[in-house]
Amino acid sequence: MRFYNVSIFASLLYNTIFSFLLFVNVNSFDSFIQFPTLEDSRGKSVSLLYVNEFGAKGDGITDDTKIFQYVWKRACASFLRPKIIVPIGYSFLVQPIDFVGPCRSKISLIIEGSIVAPKDPKVWDKLDAHKWLYFVKVRHLTVQGGGTINGMGQKWWATSCKINTTNPCRHAPTAMSFHKCNNLKVRDIRMLNSQQMHISISNCINVEVSRMIVEAPAKSPNTDGIHITSSIRVAIKDCTIRTGDDCISIVNNSSSILVKNIACGPGHGISIGSLGKSNSWSQVHNVCVDGAYFSNTENGVRIKTWQGGRGYVRRISFMNVWMENVSNPIIIDQYYCDSPFPCPNQTSGIHIHSVSFIGIRGTSATKNAIKFACSDSSPCKKLFLKDVQLVSYSGLPTASFCWKAYGSTSGLNNPPSCFNFVEQTTKNLSNWSDQFI
Repeated sequence: MRFYNVSIFASLLYNTIFSFLLFVNVNSFDSFIQFPTLEDSRGKSVSLLYVNEFGAKGDGITDDTKIFQYVWKRACASFLRPKIIVPIGYSFLVQPIDFVGPCRSKISLIIEGSIVAPKDPKVWDKLDAHKWLYFVKVRHLTVQGGGTINGMGQKWWATSCKINTTNPCRHAPTAMSFHKCNNLKVRDIRMLNSQQMHISISNCINVEVSRMIVEAPAKSPNTDGIHITSSIRVAIKDCTIRTGDDCISIVNNSSSILVKNIACGPGHGISIGSLGKSNSWSQVHNVCVDGAYFSNTENGVRIKTWQGGRGYVRRISFMNVWMENVSNPIIIDQYYCDSPFPCPNQTSGIHIHSVSFIGIRGTSATKNAIKFACSDSSPCKKLFLKDVQLVSYSGLPTASFCWKAYGSTSGLNNPPSCFNFVEQTTKNLSNWSDQFI
């Protein structure tokens, strides 16, 4: 009997101490309670963190930001290859949030349901107006799941200075930003109605974005689909992008970029630039666009630079592209000026050379299906046209326009090239794409 009483007392004491420790350590309860785990295909333990099981409501009304932040911190501190699950059937309202690394293990954000932004721009008052979902210094990150990210950008567009010129121009958030993230994969997500850019990739290395659907109205201002800056080894594959600005833009100090199998339209096409604004230095090199379909876009494949800029654009290849009713199918514009006032003439310019256009076919909405407007002081050199066939969408003849553009041709080209001087090509530029990724 005495032994029985001692056992009861010891059991009660243990339960009391355990309950007390669990209570006082509520912010670190994962040391007592293990997350659900499973093994991946290689036998590695994986922890599953469902945001709704931590208190997120997912009703589209309740603010779930703090829950998402809490779950991210727990996942980032885990050694078990955590997977944060945003479950299907829920719509989680999330305010501006930073997902900060580095994390202890490879981490995945599985978006099966929806993440929505606040509708009111005033939420960003006194906050960084550039950011909504902001990932920084995260290595080995995967974002996927088949769900939706909705930027709810309608009120932002209505007050944009590009919609109403009486309004002051101001920054608007990028829906999903990745800064200093290495070994990043983003795939199988539908992104809608970003306040400004949909995806921004900056200062990143080894990135793959694939099977994305990105959509915003044709008249929504500055809603680039995917924006790449100061990044190396980026692949954008098998995406459909319909926005009010560039489907894909590649800017300052980016290299080894592959864009493959992209459907674009409406929008402003695929652009390198703009580069060199405010006399800045920029360099972009080793870019391959291989396989794209443009429908009713303002531009097709484009390089755009400001007068006065410094730096270079080189080893660029656009190949296997179909155009349907595109206003400027092929364009290099070294007199770019996105300003309400005329831009002053300047002597310096970004050097553009070694650019190829191979297998570009379809219909042009404008007479000049090919336009090379290059700098007086920095002419475009080593341009290459091969098997370019662009006819008028309305049935009228098409033409080429050249200013200070030098290059060579191969195969059958329509309209004929207008190069100021035909250069001798010493290298088959169509093989460049094999060297990029």
